[in-house]
Amino acid sequence: MPRRARATKKATGRKRSARAGAALQIRVTVKDEVRERKELAARRAQLIALGIEAFTAQSYDQVSIDEVARKAGISKGLLYHYFPSKKAFYVATLHAAAAQLLDATTPDPSLPPLDRLQRGLDAFLRYAEAHGEAYSALLRGAVSVDEEVFQILEATRARFQSRLLEGLPSGLSGPAVRLLSRGWVSLVETSTLEWVEKKELSRERFRKLLTNSLLAILSSGAV
Repeated sequence: MPRRARATKKATGRKRSARAGAALQIRVTVKDEVRERKELAARRAQLIALGIEAFTAQSYDQVSIDEVARKAGISKGLLYHYFPSKKAFYVATLHAAAAQLLDATTPDPSLPPLDRLQRGLDAFLRYAEAHGEAYSALLRGAVSVDEEVFQILEATRARFQSRLLEGLPSGLSGPAVRLLSRGWVSLVETSTLEWVEKKELSRERFRKLLTNSLLAILSSGAV
């Protein structure tokens, strides 16, 4: 083989090797980035789970970020890498808790509207009963007046209300029913606060009272 051809062949081989090496490096880099994202997501999910646990057991003011970090096996500084402040951490846990509550109370679309309502109410009351201190602290504590927290609560309330109105007969709809059902959601929140704290009624009895009150409200709104 002529010298020039051999040189060209070697140069081509070096280029191919360089391209192959670059491609391999890209694949390794992408794999590392994917793994890092998964690890970050897993760590964030762990911290949110611990946050829900902490804010469920204690009020906002009582929760110690140092203790949460200790349980997670990380420094407080690293926790603040994921959440820049205690309030930001709380808001993230509130988003997650609201999603859990909505998931827990998702109605079965195959059930009649009244059965869906009763199942959803029962799930809501069970949730409030299991997270009583956090439920009370959220709605009565100073943090509940924070605008960002308020918007999360409002979005959750709106979702509950829309579920209530899904599948209702055409005679039980319209602006009056929407307005009254929104008031009923507030009634459920405030009365559940007292029920959680005093437990003067069984869950079944309380659920029936709430159901009957909504039926009466809807009937008056449809007149």
